[in-house]
Amino acid sequence: MNKLFVLGAAILLQGCSSVVEHTATPKLTDADKKKLVAITQSLPAEHQARYVARHPVETLEFFGIKPGDTVVEALPGEGWYSKILLPYLGTDGKLVAVDYSVAMWPLFGGFATPEFIAQRKAWPAQFAVDAKTWGGPNGAKGEAYTFADLPAELTGKVDAVLFIRALHNLARFDAQGNYLKQALAETHRVLKPGGVVGIVQHAMAEDKPDAWADGSRGYLKRSMLISAMTAAGFEFVGESDINKNPKDDPQADDNVWRLPPSLSGNEAQKAKNSAIGESNRVTLLFKKS
Repeated sequence: MNKLFVLGAAILLQGCSSVVEHTATPKLTDADKKKLVAITQSLPAEHQARYVARHPVETLEFFGIKPGDTVVEALPGEGWYSKILLPYLGTDGKLVAVDYSVAMWPLFGGFATPEFIAQRKAWPAQFAVDAKTWGGPNGAKGEAYTFADLPAELTGKVDAVLFIRALHNLARFDAQGNYLKQALAETHRVLKPGGVVGIVQHAMAEDKPDAWADGSRGYLKRSMLISAMTAAGFEFVGESDINKNPKDDPQADDNVWRLPPSLSGNEAQKAKNSAIGESNRVTLLFKKS
């Protein structure tokens, strides 16, 4: 009877698991996991408020990111993940932040004024300054580039590249400048053999029209991501459900910016979309053979 109970419990736990096991990267040691948890818990309450939707510990653990790694982070924005990665990677690690090619920014129109583009040109130097503050005395070295000027000396030196909510605009403008193809080619170049690519991306349901998932609304389809990564020479390793949100079911006129943290729209729409929470996201792992 006890054996049956234990077996049943094991099956139940297995059924509840949201992670597809993979062997491409070593599992974190207990010490690494403890360090990652401690860093996330040390950040301000405003930062931690997003953990319920973004699951940074579980996400980085799934990707196998460990202290001492050299990691490329695409489109770090205001540094939400950078503020975790820099102290976590430590003095033996390196965080390389990468922005869009400068030539891509004018395609956005509107907010992408000459003054804004000038700020983007100055961003790599600013990131290096911010990284010293975010990482603290025992943090990783931080440097920054664009996908058009990643240095040659990074070739084959990177352990992991992270695209966290960073692929939709590259896909959106790919036909106008091969921006997604360039980013994935550069990713392949800088990774070590066996290095990994971790993707967290706003995801459109597969049964919705492809036109809803071309990146212009912030969403891409899982099948498109796997196809693009495979075409770029990467092997699909596994995925996790940790960042999924079934409440997010975008319809014909919906974009991802209607949801937190952006919450565009009128007050009634904001209240409705706030209840949905952050976007539904796929979490995918690939490796360079």
